[in-house]
Amino acid sequence: MKQLLAEVLDIAVQAGGQILKVYENEFDVDYKDDGSPLTVADKRAHRLICKELEKVSFPAPVISEESDVAGYNERKGWDAFWMVDPLDGTREFVKRNGEFTVNIALVEKGVPILGVVHTPVVGTSHYAARGVGAFVTGGGNGTRAIRVRKLSGNSPILVVSRSHPGPAVREYRKNLENKHGAVHILSMGSSLKICLVAEGKADIYPRLGATSEWDTAAAQCVLEVAGGTVTDLVGRPLVYNKENVLNPWFLAGGDQAVDWTRFLGTTAQNR
Repeated sequence: MKQLLAEVLDIAVQAGGQILKVYENEFDVDYKDDGSPLTVADKRAHRLICKELEKVSFPAPVISEESDVAGYNERKGWDAFWMVDPLDGTREFVKRNGEFTVNIALVEKGVPILGVVHTPVVGTSHYAARGVGAFVTGGGNGTRAIRVRKLSGNSPILVVSRSHPGPAVREYRKNLENKHGAVHILSMGSSLKICLVAEGKADIYPRLGATSEWDTAAAQCVLEVAGGTVTDLVGRPLVYNKENVLNPWFLAGGDQAVDWTRFLGTTAQNR
């Protein structure tokens, strides 16, 4: 797993290089049927990742946001596969705020067991594998192991989506404030929000809106190996390779001594 993690980390960094070549110049933006943006950077990163994953020490089928997803009758027989978001946070890419990532995960029997989240603009990578550990590297700070922080005695740090706020998140924040008083807020794009929790820079990320499996698999692995959880609104871990690849609303939490579901408001509870 350690060797495989190094191989996938290298692929993510290569894909990030392709993305930056587009990012640093003018580019056109197309839109998919669901209204989400698509650029040539998404396509180039997708092609590179799929090509390179064929060469790694554990080749497996690939599910990518930028390819046609195989039918469930075929996928349900896969014991393991690669889950890829070649450019997570295309909205942030278009805004040029740097908060976009390359996400690559290895999923086995519905559980992400290896994950890499690379941030091209700052050159950092959050990565983990079960039995190996969770780490952050790059950005001029070397490599270090990461771990979620304990909430006890601290004011909660709530991380929220920069592009997808909503009433359910506002209710969550209010309930957290009612319990703990002051709550610090961080706004961030892409799967970096989950990585902030894994790194101990935030305590909870309530994603009370739509996401797909490729948006979360890599970062979920990083957070879980770092000691946190990614669960649906009744506390069940997110699972992968479902017939419908949309995720349920979820909570990415740090300190497992805290019941993060208790701060959900009526909007989330009644949906």
